[in-house]
Amino acid sequence: MAWIPGGTFSMGSDRHYPEEGPVRRVTVGGFWMDHAPVTVAEFNRFVAATGHVTVAERAPDPALYPGADPSSLVAGSIVFRPENFAASRAPGSWWAYVPEACWRRPEGLGDARAELADHPVTQVAFADAEAYAAWAGKALPTEAEWEFAARGGRDGADYAWGDDFAPEGRRLANTWPGPFPRRGEPGPDRYGTSPVGAFPADLYGLSDMIGNVWEWTADYWSPRHPTGRGCCAPPDPRAADPSPSFDPAQPGVRIPRRVLKGGSHLCAPNYCRRYRPAARHPEMEDSATTNIGFRCVVRR
Repeated sequence: MAWIPGGTFSMGSDRHYPEEGPVRRVTVGGFWMDHAPVTVAEFNRFVAATGHVTVAERAPDPALYPGADPSSLVAGSIVFRPENFAASRAPGSWWAYVPEACWRRPEGLGDARAELADHPVTQVAFADAEAYAAWAGKALPTEAEWEFAARGGRDGADYAWGDDFAPEGRRLANTWPGPFPRRGEPGPDRYGTSPVGAFPADLYGLSDMIGNVWEWTADYWSPRHPTGRGCCAPPDPRAADPSPSFDPAQPGVRIPRRVLKGGSHLCAPNYCRRYRPAARHPEMEDSATTNIGFRCVVRR
């Protein structure tokens, strides 16, 4: 783990997506953070030691999904399928719920892929990340802790490494190569997760804070940052109230949403420009996909 010394910084952004604002001064205490997202190999050790069965490996509870066809409520998870977009051209059509997709087989049926051992574990829901953290004697970071660490001391910069997305044409994070969602060619520019540490670490020694996989945080989602009151930066803020997190577009589904940070290998300049420390995204706690993982912290 890397030591993050804590401090006061400008959290959020007023220059990009509305949910990132308003910018506010926030203070976080020092903490230790995993150098990289939890890998498939590390998660495998956790499962071997505890017998943990992930959310994706269990059939969904029909009570949580009113109106759903019971025959469709089978164990599985959400898989990125860009070929679907070519058929329908509908936004979001590149996702499919695939039975038996899970952390062992992120894309569904087939043998577990040994070459993914040093890649971030995916297809883990919030409860799975929490269970791993508890087993490891750690915790999930708050949104403020995560963003402070991702900025690497560059307060106010758009990106973790400065204000230029690709300085001198260099890719500094695993983001989508080319126009999304066109499928990348086989080889180094093909889409997908990469081994942790394949791209440069930040000033704290943290790898893959941007791109590769989104990362769960402990905070419940809210559509905007609270504005706060008074002149002082709130210390170690945490969004602990689930009530603002429910999806207003699905009033019958009462599953809280948590904040994801960091963007993923599916982020591109023409779609989802969330490969920035200030960027944030809501995700239902039960969701598991091919582009969500996590890392842990230890607070002193």
